[in-house]
Amino acid sequence: MKKATYICLALIVLAVGAVLGFSWLRDNKLPNFRKQAEIYVYPGTTADEVLEQIADKAQVLSRKSLERCFKAKKVAEFLTPGHYTVSPGNPSVYVARMLNNGWQSPVKLSLTGNLRIKSNIAAKIASQLLLDSATVHQALNDERLLAGYGFTPRTVFSLLIPDTYDIYWTSTMVDVLDRQKAAWDAFWTPDNDAKARALRLTRQQVSTLASIVKGESNHEPEMPRIAGVYLNRLKVGMPLQADPTIAFCYDYQLSRILNRHLAVDSAYNTYIHAGLPPGPICVPTRAALEAVLNPDFGGSWGAGNFYFCANPDFSGTHVFARTLAEHNRNAAAFRAELDRRSRK
Repeated sequence: MKKATYICLALIVLAVGAVLGFSWLRDNKLPNFRKQAEIYVYPGTTADEVLEQIADKAQVLSRKSLERCFKAKKVAEFLTPGHYTVSPGNPSVYVARMLNNGWQSPVKLSLTGNLRIKSNIAAKIASQLLLDSATVHQALNDERLLAGYGFTPRTVFSLLIPDTYDIYWTSTMVDVLDRQKAAWDAFWTPDNDAKARALRLTRQQVSTLASIVKGESNHEPEMPRIAGVYLNRLKVGMPLQADPTIAFCYDYQLSRILNRHLAVDSAYNTYIHAGLPPGPICVPTRAALEAVLNPDFGGSWGAGNFYFCANPDFSGTHVFARTLAEHNRNAAAFRAELDRRSRK
């Protein structure tokens, strides 16, 4: 009888050990999810809410395993806000530790498109990160903060380099600006600095002129010719007379620029003030920056193209001219086609 009892107890111990062993294996080694899932943990989110989110999006295999690990690792106490990726190969314990230790997966921060008004830029950044637009907007106008990067609220558009960046969702504006400064420094190679000096421009002036080029056209192949026109005008002391600077003076609210708008009292009005405006009028793209540094003068510098107007084929491109008479003929052709299309 004793022998049978010992055997029974031994079997019970083995069974319990097997159950405990499998539970440990289930929690610590075996994959516990069917799908990859992107999880966002906001400040104030509870561990139970995160568990539900993971169970649903990642299609958990063993919910009890995930619950055990959340409890054992005290996720409710140490849960860290962030963006996390749960992969099918992850065991439950890894996910619990990931959430506690803030092992985030980067997100994509896209700074592309027409970035020309600070409030819109702030909204664009805030929509992609755990930042509110007011905080971003304040940073773009923070003189002390920007001074640390060598910029001002007036020149901050130069600091922003349009691209798509890998960055943590919980990044601060300091993190964002650090990344932008790194991109700015990377752009300004010794070769690009030499090109700017050859054009008698500073880095900031290159950005300012590039912003005007960007304001004139989104058609990258003709950007060097537009840059060449403005550099020719600067060379001979001719006013830039750039319509995008007038649009900037009116916060881009004008549907059409009229003669009366050309008299606006602003340092950015290139019709009444010679030379470059005091800062960029939008965020210049890399293509626009490269266009300024590698211009097509339409001849020699200061003796090439001085004018351009919209192409009468309405392709969104421009036609260029060296003389005012030639330019007037081009402009008349465009107006005639515009009138013809209006009548039609």
